Amino acid sequence: MAVRYLIFLFISLATVRQTTAQTAGDTFVNGDLLPNAPELAARGNYPVGVRTLKLVHKDQVDVLHTKDGKHPLYDRPLTLEIWYPACVSTTKSPLVQYESVLGRSNDPKRPIVPFTFPGRASRDAEPDRSGGAYPLVIVSHGYPGSRLLLTYLTENLASKGYVVVAIDHTESTYSDLAAFPSTLVNRPLDDLFVLNEMARLSGKTSNTFLAGLLNADNTALIGYSMGGYGVLNTTGAGFSAEALKLFGQMTNGSTALEPRTMNSPAYKPTLDARIKAVVAFAPWGMERGVWDATGLAGLTLPTLFIAGSKDDISGYEKGIKAIYEGAVNADRYLLTYVNARHNVAPNPPPIATLQPGVSPDEYGHYAEPVWNEHRINNINQHFVTAFLGIHLKKMEYAKYLNLPETDALGPWTGFKPRFSLGLEMRHAKP
Repeated sequence: MAVRYLIFLFISLATVRQTTAQTAGDTFVNGDLLPNAPELAARGNYPVGVRTLKLVHKDQVDVLHTKDGKHPLYDRPLTLEIWYPACVSTTKSPLVQYESVLGRSNDPKRPIVPFTFPGRASRDAEPDRSGGAYPLVIVSHGYPGSRLLLTYLTENLASKGYVVVAIDHTESTYSDLAAFPSTLVNRPLDDLFVLNEMARLSGKTSNTFLAGLLNADNTALIGYSMGGYGVLNTTGAGFSAEALKLFGQMTNGSTALEPRTMNSPAYKPTLDARIKAVVAFAPWGMERGVWDATGLAGLTLPTLFIAGSKDDISGYEKGIKAIYEGAVNADRYLLTYVNARHNVAPNPPPIATLQPGVSPDEYGHYAEPVWNEHRINNINQHFVTAFLGIHLKKMEYAKYLNLPETDALGPWTGFKPRFSLGLEMRHAKP
């Protein structure tokens, strides 16, 4: 009875949302606008294409195995989803069906359950090159997660003239979840590899659809949870000695994380000037000592942090907010959803999470206890658009970010009256 009631409630709410917020057709899609959406949440002028691309990062350290006391090397497969401005025929459907899964591949109590959900993009559409080489945005999911976890945002950015590349981090997705040390080591390495591959594949001599489509010299990174951990390390926050110790405890003394620590001579040469800005949703690690003051001081790029004030996974006061306060050499913002927990980044829970027999944990993996997830999505679209618009497109969007800390201190530009309640914005400069 309880399950039937939940399904009825969910469908009823979805019907209301479709009636009040649909933008085209008869399907409410992740990222569509609610009536109270802030100004910059609206999609841009470009139709959106989407393609899947598979890469192999050769000869990577296999931290999950040892041979003769050493880690062997392996070829690491990576699946990417790429959204881009497209030329879409009026006869081609603007909706795509994404294929994803619920569950955990390593947990019999949460078996893998395939499901589909709609998006506003055209599969394999011809790229629109009229805008020149578009800025590149690389997106990194949580642990576990998938490249399709933030489609409300990836589609939205592509419609505004970005090429957006989301990574399935091997051994960190629902389908292939493996031990945590793989995620700890490989997140920044995956990010840098994908950046290099996007630069190569977009070259003028490339025979791929990416040829001439993007400008890898004008790149931003977006990461959620463990993705946030990875993008911060990729862009200057070298790990601490405590992080190396923690990693060693997990791996029977492995030092494979050492090249990503602040004290390693190998670390700073990996910092890449092509990356211009960072968005970190609920980045994990600070409460576990992953960074110290020296590591956080290594962050120098403009950074937008987005967090829930009750985050029980990454922590807030001693977690995300502490990272924000410690990044003393970066021009940074901290957007806080008051009373939200960790799920301030993903799509809303898919209706598949309410199927009979599906673990309630699948719903909880997406759901935010206090905030409406569609509302969060619209707000994220607004602020990420403003932030990347400033740093990748040189747009005059500062007024959307330079706000009173709360709306009690003054109205928030871009928001309808009363609808910035529950949000906080902090800004600090080097």
